[in-house]
Amino acid sequence: MWYAFIDAQQRLARAMVGGVLSESASVPPAQAGWFTANQTADAFSCWLLRSACAFERTPPFAIHSVVGNGSRVAVDESVVASSALGALLRFKRNPATSSADEKLPALLCAPLAGHHSVMLRETVETLLEERDVFVTDWADARDVPREAGPLSLDDYVQALESFVGTARAFGSPVHVIAICQGSVPALAAAALLATDEAAPIASVSLLGGPIDTRLNPTVTDRFASSHTLQWFHDNAIEIVPAPYRGAGRLVYPGFIQQAALFAAHPERHLRLEAEYWSRWLAGDMAGAQQALRTANEYAAVLDMAECYFLDMLRVVFHEHLLPRNLWSVAGRQVRIAALRDTPLCTIEGDSDEITGAGQTHCAHALCDESTMKPRRQLDIEQCNHYDLFIGPRWRNAVYPGLCEFWREVEHHALEVRRPRRAVRASAARRSA
Repeated sequence: MWYAFIDAQQRLARAMVGGVLSESASVPPAQAGWFTANQTADAFSCWLLRSACAFERTPPFAIHSVVGNGSRVAVDESVVASSALGALLRFKRNPATSSADEKLPALLCAPLAGHHSVMLRETVETLLEERDVFVTDWADARDVPREAGPLSLDDYVQALESFVGTARAFGSPVHVIAICQGSVPALAAAALLATDEAAPIASVSLLGGPIDTRLNPTVTDRFASSHTLQWFHDNAIEIVPAPYRGAGRLVYPGFIQQAALFAAHPERHLRLEAEYWSRWLAGDMAGAQQALRTANEYAAVLDMAECYFLDMLRVVFHEHLLPRNLWSVAGRQVRIAALRDTPLCTIEGDSDEITGAGQTHCAHALCDESTMKPRRQLDIEQCNHYDLFIGPRWRNAVYPGLCEFWREVEHHALEVRRPRRAVRASAARRSA
């Protein structure tokens, strides 16, 4: 009932602003304090759409080039795999415009936590400075027909396994990097792949992931664990109305997630709005456009399938199946210890209000910490949850730490391969 009512409001908002989704790029910068009627209408239109979560289409990544190693590098975006659950995007640096040394690609596991993966655009742009990037782009459950199945957490783990195999098929092992809730299915998928000895992974990096929420539980953890799954079903699940392709599907709606985020982190919303309006009022239209893009990406919410939503609550917050080694995916036991030979990096923010201290670092103990493979734990000072992957802390502290870890991994792999090549060469000489 609420879904249909709020959806009607959003459609009304779109009609009121005439489908205007962003300020026109053709509007010239205005002097501070002086704006045309069209500019004022455009600014208000964007604000109304964003405030009502009324975007009809998800904002695109639209990454056409990045600056890396002092030169601009062209970027090509393509879909290399897709299923009912979502798509695997590939962002490929154009080799004709860059002389940088080739580095192993990164596979970014976006969290399925109420936002479209485009919220990680800045993360992707930064990673592209040195390497190609694959990104999981999860589908909005409202657009997935019921015939596609319930869309469980198991389904998403298996999709990640398939995506890693697809990325690996391009010729190189990948550095898997997972953010927030994405760390749970990513770690499980990596463990299952390691158990099957399929599609070897170069490394796994977890940023603010709730691997074991029993450690230093946050307000979010306590709320999730103190309410039963039936309570969430009764109070947070809605039915997708027509005319969406997923009509009749039970979902945790994006508008509820947006309201929850605003209630929990009002300062972030206010900061994004203040950045946009201050630049707009100062006549800095280029800066306002950039601020608008960031705000729109944060407002790009999606619906999560009921089955997946309740599975995450049960597995992560209620039964803690992953750290207890009791989780099975489609009948296969998730053995995190299978990652003992996989390089692992965990990163936490000291001011993370969503993922408690130690909840991510505990993955090292679960993986039977190896002395032979690169392992790293990073604690970022003055860093909240979103700072781990967006903003100055990401660019100036988290990303450099990741790059240093990846260089160590790639150097270690090279040192391991050299003796093997020498042995093969010696054997070839003896046989000759």
